[in-house]
Amino acid sequence: MKAMVLHQPGKPLRYEEVERPEPGKDLVLIKVHACGVCRTDQHIVDGELSDPKLPLIPGHEIIGEIVENGEGSGRFSIGQRVGVPWLGHTCGHCYYCKNGHENLCENAKFTGYTINGGYAEYTVAEERYCFPIPEQYEDTHAAPLMCAGLIGFRSYSMVGDAKRIGFYGFGASAHILIQIARNDGREVYAFTRSGDKTGQDFARNLGAVWAGGSNEKPPEELDAAILFAPVGALVPAALKTVRKAGIVVCAGIHMSDIPSFPYKILWEERQIKSVANLTRADGEGFVKAASKTKIDTEVHPYKLEDANRALQDLREGNFNGAAVLTMNS
Repeated sequence: MKAMVLHQPGKPLRYEEVERPEPGKDLVLIKVHACGVCRTDQHIVDGELSDPKLPLIPGHEIIGEIVENGEGSGRFSIGQRVGVPWLGHTCGHCYYCKNGHENLCENAKFTGYTINGGYAEYTVAEERYCFPIPEQYEDTHAAPLMCAGLIGFRSYSMVGDAKRIGFYGFGASAHILIQIARNDGREVYAFTRSGDKTGQDFARNLGAVWAGGSNEKPPEELDAAILFAPVGALVPAALKTVRKAGIVVCAGIHMSDIPSFPYKILWEERQIKSVANLTRADGEGFVKAASKTKIDTEVHPYKLEDANRALQDLREGNFNGAAVLTMNS
């Protein structure tokens, strides 16, 4: 099969012919239809996330169909369409698994990072960590839901009943999450790179009540802010926009260092919280929500062999929404 392979962080992926994987115990073999290109993929390829499996096939926003069940598998039927997210395995017996925090499992494995992912024509995955995909979503439009949607959904659950929410970085996650927030009657305030009028217009068109640069002050005090942009300097900036007892949620798996800031902008019971990975319950909850409300995803398709160009366009902010690799076979 064809695949894009990472041999050395900091170097481009190679388009190669590799052996098609076989589904072992509890695994399913999936013919990949589409795979989203996530900011985390960029961090892995650029060497900002350490110790990936090498050589590695990246990609953890996978949409495809089951073509073979391994021993012990059978939850899905042959030909059924499924999605595969970032969390690919948990041990089930460590402290965190036993206490409802499998996203923090000490022995977790991650799709497209410590196990091969979806920048390929085929992949294998543990069936326990696959989700059925609602019929109303086409493959390319479903792919971003598997991470941008899932992580956004987990982040959103952490802001409680916040009425006014700021989104810092209006990319793949934010453009999905704003649709859920609006459906729930929330107000979204979008923060983009300074001067990014295209991104700000994009946010307004999706229902943001205000959009401006991340260096600007919103017209209203916010109840919460979610940081999708991996920029540590945005943490103190966001703290200055939230009310007393407000919360700032850091949604990324990687972020540049947070600069020092005066205690007075944290005081009055403001909170900072990070999001780590996801649980299967997050996936089930999000798929249920996506089944009830049609989420429109803005996608930019690339051929599998053009994955390096997709990653570069992501680095440079050359599109709104999400990049998605499509397979030719």
